[in-house]
Formats: sequence, structure tokens, C-alpha cells
Amino acid sequence: MAASPIDRFRLDGKVAIVTGASSGLGVAFATGLAAAGCDLALGARRVERLDETRERVEALGRACIAVPTDVASPQDCQTLVEECVERFGRVDVLVNNAGVGSAGPATREAPEDFRRVLEVNLFGAYWMAQACGRAMEPGSAIVNVGSIVGERNLGVPQAAYASSKAAIVALTRDLAAQWTGRRGIRVNALAPGVFSSEMTDQLSAETVKGLEARIPIGRLGGPEELVSALLFLAADASSYVSGTVLTVDGGLLAA
Repeated sequence: MAASPIDRFRLDGKVAIVTGASSGLGVAFATGLAAAGCDLALGARRVERLDETRERVEALGRACIAVPTDVASPQDCQTLVEECVERFGRVDVLVNNAGVGSAGPATREAPEDFRRVLEVNLFGAYWMAQACGRAMEPGSAIVNVGSIVGERNLGVPQAAYASSKAAIVALTRDLAAQWTGRRGIRVNALAPGVFSSEMTDQLSAETVKGLEARIPIGRLGGPEELVSALLFLAADASSYVSGTVLTVDGGLLAA
């Protein structure tokens, strides 16, 4: 009997890796996937906070491991995938969420700061996808977390961050072209608008107010609204979707 439309959003028996899982949207993604039925392998640099996320996942009745990971290190990425496979025997979903922000005039941005943003946001996403691509079976899904900043300037000077997120779109489409037909691995991206997170907490109240005024819905997004979109891309509900960018921005790009 074919699964019902609602059942196609379930992830029971699946195993997911979430990077950047020690805070913010990473925590929301991890707990959302657990609630949908996933066991999880979590990666992040902040070990104590990563363990807190692991405890939240386990409180939902799912198995979980926490692996200290700096996604800028290809070896760390490979280790995270290997430990996931050793513990669970498989990896079905990768959420490439790890990222760092930047904001400041381009004339004053230090080379090492620009490089670090690209190393984490772009290179790290590639190293993780590469390691998972070697281990994933047909029917698996990769979700890269981009940003509408990769498509539109929001008035905040952040050349490194915007560059990294624009590149995520090209990376997503190239990997989808390589892997969807040959390997059965779907690759898509989320493009969040302005959400309440550690990154937006660094913005001034005046900047946030100005951004809210530009969003047709009139407010910042809530983590649960992005989690719903993630579950769609991770689950069989999107089995005919690959190489696309799902924008979740309260209508901002359309304004």
C-alpha cells in the first residue's frame, strides 16, 4: 500500500547528520528531525553545547551521537561520517548547517576573516557532502543551508558571507547534477530569510527593525518555520525534487 501524503513526511528508521548542531537553527533542525523519527549524528566545535543538543534528541526517544567537528577540516568531516556509519550503519540525510557570519565594510575586512567564512560556509559544506556522498545509498538526501543574502543585498555589508551563500547555490546544483541520476542522492538547498538566531542577535535593534519593515509578513522567521521546510526536503515528500533552492523568507525576495 502506498504511503499517505502525511506519512511521506516521516523519517522513521532514517539516520541524519546535522552540522553546526550546538546552537540556533542547528538545534532546531536536530530536534525537528528527531521528532520526525530520525536517529542523529551531530557535529560542531562547541562540545559542551553539542552534548546539550544530544540530550534534547535523546529526550525525544531517538539515538544520538555527538562528534566534535570543525567542518573546515576535511578529516573532521570524514570522521563524523565514519562515526555515524559505525554507530548506525548508514547515513540517509545530511544537513549542511554549519556556518559563520561576517559584517563589515569591504575596505576593512581582513584576508583571514574572509577566508575563514569561505572555509566554513562553502568548503565545509563541500567536505561534508563529499564524505557523505561516498557513504550514502540511493534515496538519500543532502540539504545545504544557504541564505537569501546569496541573491539579494539586505543593506548589511557582508561580502564574505554573501559570496559563500551564493556559491552554495552553484554547489547544490552541481552535486545534484552529478549524483541524482547516477547515485540516487538528491541535493537541495534551503535559503532562509531573516530568522531569529545567534547571527541576527549580533545585529543592532535598528537594523533588525529595518529588516522587519521590508518583510511582507512583517516579522522575522521562527525556527519551526524553517524546520518544516527542512523536513520536506529531507523526507520522501520531496522524492521528485533535486537541484532546487527552497526560499523561506516571509516574501522578502518578492517584495
